Amino acid sequence: MTIPLLERDSPLERDSHLFVIDPITRLNPAKDSSVALMQAAQRAGQGVWVCTPADLSAVLTPDDRAAGGSGGHGAWAQVQAATLELIALGPGGWQVPSPWVRLGEPRLLPLDHFRWLWMRKDPPVDEAYLYATHLLELAERRGVTVLNRPAALRAWNEKLGALRFSHLMAPTLVSSRVAQLAAFTADHGEVVLKPLGGKAGQGVVFASSKAPGLRALLELVTAQEQLPVMVQAFLPGVSAGDKRILLVDGEPLGAVNRVPTGGEFRSNLAVGGAPEATDLTEAERRICAELAPALKAEGLFFVGIDVIDGRLSEINVTSPTGVREVERLGGIPLADQTMARLLAR
Repeated sequence: MTIPLLERDSPLERDSHLFVIDPITRLNPAKDSSVALMQAAQRAGQGVWVCTPADLSAVLTPDDRAAGGSGGHGAWAQVQAATLELIALGPGGWQVPSPWVRLGEPRLLPLDHFRWLWMRKDPPVDEAYLYATHLLELAERRGVTVLNRPAALRAWNEKLGALRFSHLMAPTLVSSRVAQLAAFTADHGEVVLKPLGGKAGQGVVFASSKAPGLRALLELVTAQEQLPVMVQAFLPGVSAGDKRILLVDGEPLGAVNRVPTGGEFRSNLAVGGAPEATDLTEAERRICAELAPALKAEGLFFVGIDVIDGRLSEINVTSPTGVREVERLGGIPLADQTMARLLAR
């Protein structure tokens, strides 16, 4: 691997954000929160660069070893500068030009040439994702701010992380044993089964203790008792909506209520949930206040929590969504507020 000679204090990169994302051409700029954050960085006069987890690498030269790893090489990425066109809010929603982004030529740059790295790759949190967090951690050790912190991304499974605050949740069980899951379902009558590695409502199933074939369903979702799943008592209040609250550095800056439609019990926007403007209740503010110290302490700067009928459901830390909806429905410049808080730190 040939290491290019670079000016280590290039102002372009040192005042820039690198977004580690899915291929940018796959993103929907009218809905994607990463795109909203990129636009906010650009409006703040910051450079915006993009790459995918597959573009990350690590290189150690003999000079680095002699210097105890403190030389100029370590974690790298093949990156592209991104220039975003204006995506304005019009009467019918976000107005997206074509093309909406222009990409520069690929360049191989060390990660510590950027001031901020955003790990915004969508789940699943698989082997490739986990290895990427380890490479990003090399940059963090060189003083780069990684959002969210790599160690926290590994530690906070988006379903299991909420168990740290189990007293705020609906009755919940995590198990791979069919007998335990069936007994929990019998106790509560109606439940929701959630795969621990899912996203956007994928694989979430409603089940009733009276339904025929319940044990067969439990065998299926646990892969014959090889994978644990989360089962929660069904909250009928979900018909009024599942509230996504976006917290920045521990503080709730905005929320959107997602209402199930078309006979669905799932309210995720990706499966057809209808977004509507909302405010936070006092109970929801108390939930946010209780979570804030732990989120800040572990470097979880940008987080989306889900609350149903006053109960904490999930803590989303990988690539929380909802920015576009909060901005459109609530008139809150959430992405700009996020960037302002980051630059002021």
